[in-house]
Amino acid sequence: MASLVIAGPSGIVTTCLKTSLKSFETSERVSWNVVTSKVKAFPSSSNGRAVPNRVVRVTRASSSSEPSTASASGASAASTAGLIPIALKPALDKRDSEALKVALECLKEAGSVTAWGSYPNVARRTASVRELTQVGIKNAEKLAVPSVRNDALFLATVVGSTSIIAVVASQLPGDWGFFVPYLVGGLSIVVLAVGSVAPGLLQGGIGAMAPAFSDYKDRVLRHEAGHFLLAYLLGLPPVAYSLDIGKEHTNLLDDKLQKKIYSGQLESDDVDRLAVIAMAGMAAEGLQYEQVMGQTADLNSLQRLINRSGLGAMTNERQQNLTRWAVLYAASLIKNNAKSFDALMEAMAREAPVEECIAAIETAAAK
Repeated sequence: MASLVIAGPSGIVTTCLKTSLKSFETSERVSWNVVTSKVKAFPSSSNGRAVPNRVVRVTRASSSSEPSTASASGASAASTAGLIPIALKPALDKRDSEALKVALECLKEAGSVTAWGSYPNVARRTASVRELTQVGIKNAEKLAVPSVRNDALFLATVVGSTSIIAVVASQLPGDWGFFVPYLVGGLSIVVLAVGSVAPGLLQGGIGAMAPAFSDYKDRVLRHEAGHFLLAYLLGLPPVAYSLDIGKEHTNLLDDKLQKKIYSGQLESDDVDRLAVIAMAGMAAEGLQYEQVMGQTADLNSLQRLINRSGLGAMTNERQQNLTRWAVLYAASLIKNNAKSFDALMEAMAREAPVEECIAAIETAAAK
């Protein structure tokens, strides 16, 4: 069925799903009067044909308590920001990436959003460590070097706990006082052996150490906000995120891109854009901290992306340059959109839904 598209004071706002004007009229944020209506077509990537969308031209309903001239601008901005979640929520609820992109494009055409897809052209180039330092990365030389902070705490915990248990067990009567401390003390050696031969087996325990550090929550917040913001700026809509311990992630949804990834037909432009998004978490952390803790998953994602691309094998030098450039580009965009990044972090910190996070980005961008 055709989408209902609402055109507000600054242009078009869309729900892109079945709905009615009544939900807008009864909104606590703003009410509207219908003036004219027409049908406008937007392209659908699913079958290449245009999809008719009902466009309703509206104006703000008159009120006895209209805002003064001094506050009119702020009221208009608040109204527009209030419409963004209403317009995007239906598509987000159904995880319909095409409907979500149509909604955002309608909002952009209307002038209600400006940050969405504002950096469509991403061109890779040679990047140096010096440039990373200049853009604000705290420790550019060790950016891709895995941190051992969690490993050290895990090892200290194992050695410390087994030592205490061994001392206590030595007070047991008879042979127990000899064998139990001996066996418990051997656990440390076993852990070291496993860590040397198959370190992946210890990742669960090592990862569990991260929340013990006071900066953990802020790191996770910055990291996921980096992924979210860069995906949005590059025109790839985020549909979900989580800051929960062990479940930290930002979900993106683009049917076209997913098909390319699974079929191994990613083009150079696709790889560049996805590389920037993948490295955005590292960039966000690196702008604030000397050591980046959440880089392992990002680097693995980038490696899988390269492996699934149709560009053939990359030399180590090319992969290193791709990583440096992607971090540099992401860090530059985060700094250039600092207000939106801070607003997004505030929204994510209170676990706001995706549509409200997007509204926070756009409201800050309009200031």
